[in-house]
Amino acid sequence: MSEEEDALWQMTQYEGFEVHVAPLTREPGENTPLPAGQTFTYIGYVCHPGADPKLPGHAVPFHADGDVGFASPADALDEGMHVGRTIVDGTHPDLTVLPLVTGGV
Repeated sequence: MSEEEDALWQMTQYEGFEVHVAPLTREPGENTPLPAGQTFTYIGYVCHPGADPKLPGHAVPFHADGDVGFASPADALDEGMHVGRTIVDGTHPDLTVLPLVTGGV
């Protein structure tokens, strides 16, 4: 099983969408130690209620930037939920739910 499958996913409903986020332990890069106190990160996705995120076009996946770390799983989860809400709101600089809306999924 992969780390994503074992992750402790949390979900909240927001503006007609589901925001799913899982905090993960950050892994140091090759020859690159992690900054002190920044040992967690997150992954997540936004979808319509009940959608299967494994199907193409059914979810908008997102994750923390590679160099961003958090002191606790709760901090990573909070930031991931915030980012998911910005995707739904249309204020995220790079990601949008528009394909989910226009694709009819």
